[in-house]
Amino acid sequence: METVEFTEIEGIRVGHAQDLEGATGCTVIISDGGATAGVDVRGGAPGTRETDLLNPVNLVQKIHAVLLAGGSAFGLDAAGGIMQYLEERGVGFDVQVTRVPIVTGAVLFDLTIGDHRARPDGQMGYRACLNAEKNDNRQGSIGAGTGATVGKILGMERAMKSGLGTFAVQAGPLKVGALVAVNCLGDIIDPLTGDRLAGPLDEEGRPAEGTEEIMLRTCADKKNLFSGNTTIGVVVTNGAFTKAEATKLASMAQNGYARTMRPAHTMFDGDTIFALSTGTVEADLSVTGLLAARVMERAIVAAIRNATPLCGLKSWSALKG
Repeated sequence: METVEFTEIEGIRVGHAQDLEGATGCTVIISDGGATAGVDVRGGAPGTRETDLLNPVNLVQKIHAVLLAGGSAFGLDAAGGIMQYLEERGVGFDVQVTRVPIVTGAVLFDLTIGDHRARPDGQMGYRACLNAEKNDNRQGSIGAGTGATVGKILGMERAMKSGLGTFAVQAGPLKVGALVAVNCLGDIIDPLTGDRLAGPLDEEGRPAEGTEEIMLRTCADKKNLFSGNTTIGVVVTNGAFTKAEATKLASMAQNGYARTMRPAHTMFDGDTIFALSTGTVEADLSVTGLLAARVMERAIVAAIRNATPLCGLKSWSALKG
């Protein structure tokens, strides 16, 4: 097994657009030829688009793009620009009078960093598609990860800056990759070392105690410190799978969230993973699923390690430097 670039998986293109002053952005994963897709939503407060179409019992068999965006529910507007871009190029589900691009997606909450009036919109979504023509594999405080933060249990003033990460591997002809914008309430743990990479900071800007310990100690406090979370990601493989199998693949990839984020899947976030199959090689679902969880782990770690400070929030790199 060897490491490859996420953008080396055939059949997809990736593009980002962002507003650094507003501290928000969006990322698009495009499959011009269409990809079989599934989704798994674990958090209790998701913000999603067109996920019902991914149910195996429903008509549409392939999607053409996935949107990941900041801006909370406002950020879903960016999908309009993606649809415009794809329709102009004749990409979509044929309805005779035109082709309707199938664009599914999810958003994260980043309104408490930067300017809450700055949100991804149709123009930003269109710009991300133009950037996808370069197949952009940058990581960190970019795209959907621009306004992403972690370690928010003690308030935003003691949170840390997160970002967007990717990781991919190849085992024989099979390729599996993950792209994720990390915006969780709690800590990020590197499963390979057990080190806590990010979490809440103390009043001096140094790492504080772990989020789960704080939660247990303050469980009688009814103040809602859980709002403003949600980690959203995509797993892509060149393995050939059905919609039902892609849904299972997305579910197995959630293990990557559970291994790295503490806690994950709370009632106040909307942790969501899409799975895309470009279907060029035969593959075993169980093997692909275990690889999906592994690459998701490493993509989450990459999101933390590649993030840079923004809006006064420290990042892992700043604390290490």
